[in-house]
Amino acid sequence: MEKYNELVRFVQGLEPDFQKFYEKGQSAAGTRVRKGLSELRKLCQDVRNDVQAVKAQRKAEKQ
Repeated sequence: MEKYNELVRFVQGLEPDFQKFYEKGQSAAGTRVRKGLSELRKLCQDVRNDVQAVKAQRKAEKQ
């Protein structure tokens, strides 16, 4: 669950820049949002890899 909590904290950290971009029209905040989403993609890939590793480990333990 630590990975999930890390993702939640990361997305919550992007909220101020989302608000600045969409509500206040600050273009620089849009750049930060895009950069943050790129980082989020990397974090999600790490979680996906971790899930696959755990699944493989559990399958190996059953055999």
